[in-house]
Amino acid sequence: MPQTVVLPGPAPWGFRLSGGIDFNQPLVITRITPGSKAAAANLCPGDVILAIDGFGTESMTHADAQDRIKAAAHQLCLKIDRAETRLWSPQVSEDGKAHPFKINLESEPQDVNYFEHKHNIRPKPFIIPGRSSEPTASVPPESDVYRMLHDNRNEPTQPRQSGSFRVLQGMVDDGSDDRPAGTRSVRAPVTKVHGGSGGAQRMPLCDKCGSGIVGAVVKARDKYRHPECFVCADCNLNLKQKGYFFIEGELYCETHARARTKPPEGYDTVTLYPKA
Repeated sequence: MPQTVVLPGPAPWGFRLSGGIDFNQPLVITRITPGSKAAAANLCPGDVILAIDGFGTESMTHADAQDRIKAAAHQLCLKIDRAETRLWSPQVSEDGKAHPFKINLESEPQDVNYFEHKHNIRPKPFIIPGRSSEPTASVPPESDVYRMLHDNRNEPTQPRQSGSFRVLQGMVDDGSDDRPAGTRSVRAPVTKVHGGSGGAQRMPLCDKCGSGIVGAVVKARDKYRHPECFVCADCNLNLKQKGYFFIEGELYCETHARARTKPPEGYDTVTLYPKA
């Protein structure tokens, strides 16, 4: 609704403008300085300026509007259009006057007596008028049906079986051979437990220490040894990557093998390397 607001001079007036014909927008007040003349005249952000000192703003640029406002010396007359809805902020009054910089953020007391249930109070059950909230038994306690239902609760119940299963079970219990045509007796499958030494692979035994070998194994001819037992019978030198000599069932290094035996004339001693 258009209205006229007169600000007494001189400047500053205490408001900021935006828009203009050069921005293709109407001239609108965007900010009011608290405690200024614009605030005292009840100007608000969002007010649209229709005229400045009697001059319409339809064809004014932003700079033309500023020049008109600066030209006002004794007073500034603005014709504004204000929307019906406005943002409201509570004011703080001091000495009977509204404070320009403070607002009241305290919540107003509310009447909560109309609430039936307060906080931390157990809600009441919903009861239909004319009905009792206590459960009622649909079967009288003294009736035969009531006693039958309650007596059956304590009796153990047998698992349910299909009709065909009951017929077959009856034949098995009777021990008769009068089976219907097309049927045959079957036995439940039995899981066979395999023996521990039936198909299990035997653990090789060390030829030197006699204990079982788990993990790496060294084979020399038909003998098995631990890697740490694969040593010379005289000096206990580990024969790994060194070659070995098999003499009379014992393993020897090259030095002690040459000392214990001599190849036939015309033959040389050949070092053999094991397969790990």
